[in-house]
Amino acid sequence: MGSSGLGPLDGRYRLYTEADVARMPVIRRMKPLGFTLAEMKQLVDSIDILDDETAGPALRRAAQQDLLALRDKAADNAGRLRRQLAYAEEFTGLLSARPSD
Repeated sequence: MGSSGLGPLDGRYRLYTEADVARMPVIRRMKPLGFTLAEMKQLVDSIDILDDETAGPALRRAAQQDLLALRDKAADNAGRLRRQLAYAEEFTGLLSARPSD
């Protein structure tokens, strides 16, 4: 099911479909949130299944469950990153409050 662009042409270039290009911003946002390549593939495959009108109900339910799990992981990771940012800002403030010579 999943589209991953055509293989490299002349060993240097890869052609992508419009659907591939439309997905790239979503995929690019996954890496900083700690998603693995396998999870990125899972997302693409799930989206493909949900976009496929011929996919059976069981397959569609499984794809929807996968998307919900990925959404939950994204929310957890976003919360972790917010906490890290708060710690970094607090730490910077503590260092800035110290007198410098």
